[in-house]
Amino acid sequence: MQNIDLICVGKLNASYFAAGVAEYQKRLSAFCNFRIIELPETSIAEKNASETQIAKALEKEGTAILGAVRKGACIVALCIEGKELSSEDLAALIAERAGSGAGDIAFVIGSSHGLADSVKRAARVRFSMGRITLPHQLARLVLTEQIYRACTINAGMKYHK
Repeated sequence: MQNIDLICVGKLNASYFAAGVAEYQKRLSAFCNFRIIELPETSIAEKNASETQIAKALEKEGTAILGAVRKGACIVALCIEGKELSSEDLAALIAERAGSGAGDIAFVIGSSHGLADSVKRAARVRFSMGRITLPHQLARLVLTEQIYRACTINAGMKYHK
């Protein structure tokens, strides 16, 4: 069974987001080994942090993210400059990886400051959920639902309309 990981910087604090993610995580167990890895956000002491301070924090997070990726996994980095994918495109990506023999995928959601350049460079795919800005907790819920939707598309189920 395919391994699909969701590596996130930060925790889900709102119970309604956690409940939604847990529901899709449960549903995904029929299609893949899905796990969520939560990494701590690097705290930045100053509210008006410099670009250098932010870059150092992102690199620390980036090292942790890359350390959490399964060996050989396809990294899909969520970032604003990424390519917008339809649900069908996402399903095709997951199916292609599953059929390649190197099926592991690691979706990555960075911190409130984004993702380190090292993670973006390591990513096989840069994926954008669109031009809108989503809170990270909502982005995690939406992405988990879209992974579930992609799996149902690949299974030929009627969930996707």
